[in-house]
Amino acid sequence: MQLLKQVPTSVSQTIASSVAPFSLHTHQRGQTIIEKFERHSDVGFAVVLVTPDDIGAAEQDPVKTKKRARQNVILELGYFIGKLGRKRVCSLYVEGVELPSDIHDVFYIPYDRNGKWRSKLTKEIQGAGIRVDFTESKKS
Repeated sequence: MQLLKQVPTSVSQTIASSVAPFSLHTHQRGQTIIEKFERHSDVGFAVVLVTPDDIGAAEQDPVKTKKRARQNVILELGYFIGKLGRKRVCSLYVEGVELPSDIHDVFYIPYDRNGKWRSKLTKEIQGAGIRVDFTESKKS
């Protein structure tokens, strides 16, 4: 559980030296999720954090549960793919979480405690034409 709490902070710290991170989760203010998207989605790149916050199962096998991201996270992923295109969206996931099966060609990066995800994320953002200070992204 401690790992799940550190993921958003680690990601923000990694990219904050070069870009202004923005979290839809921290900007509640009574807006629906769609209103948040509409108001705050004019960005050059989106990082969607896929963490195992829920558990779900297929109807045909309800006993076999899997760790899943919340449904709103999958909606965010789809929204930003549609708005920005696949090359400007990256999904950073915690190992063991079920990944969406119908979203192909999206770059998924596993979040690891050693921080190898930082250089991979930095390269993806740079590949979208956004300047990121690579030396800053190596910090813990």
